[in-house]
Amino acid sequence: MSGKKVAAVLIPLAAIVVFLCWYFMRLCLFVDTAEGHLAVIPINDAYEFSFRTRFIHSVQKTPVEEFFRVDADTREIILTSTRYQSFGVGLPFLMSDGSFSRDGDFLVMSDMNRRMPELDLRPGVSTQLTLYVGEEEFPLYELVPLGSLVRVHVGKFYERFDF
Repeated sequence: MSGKKVAAVLIPLAAIVVFLCWYFMRLCLFVDTAEGHLAVIPINDAYEFSFRTRFIHSVQKTPVEEFFRVDADTREIILTSTRYQSFGVGLPFLMSDGSFSRDGDFLVMSDMNRRMPELDLRPGVSTQLTLYVGEEEFPLYELVPLGSLVRVHVGKFYERFDF
């Protein structure tokens, strides 16, 4: 076989191998339940990738939003800020929690920088726990039984497969 024919075969083959390596090694946000993956969302820009949760506080009965971003280097999830309407159990309020401000009817705690390897969520009665990733909305309180564990974490795309 001539050198040109070998190159004509090897170059496209090498391109396919490079593409598959990139595709399977890219970072994704996994939303997992005991039954498996609820969602696997590619992280296209790992240094700008963010998501949020929204729920109704179980005691105060007011809305709470939590804002997260992904650290691509450590594969950690970082709680960056929380937005809520009233003080209540489990809500940040100390100066050591971050920077406190008001936004209309809402209280905002920003600059929180709380790092975690994964985020565990459990939809509860009347909490309407919802996960927002980009334009996608995951009403967890409708998608899984109340009290079920939903784990959000960062991993490589190939990790979605059980070998």
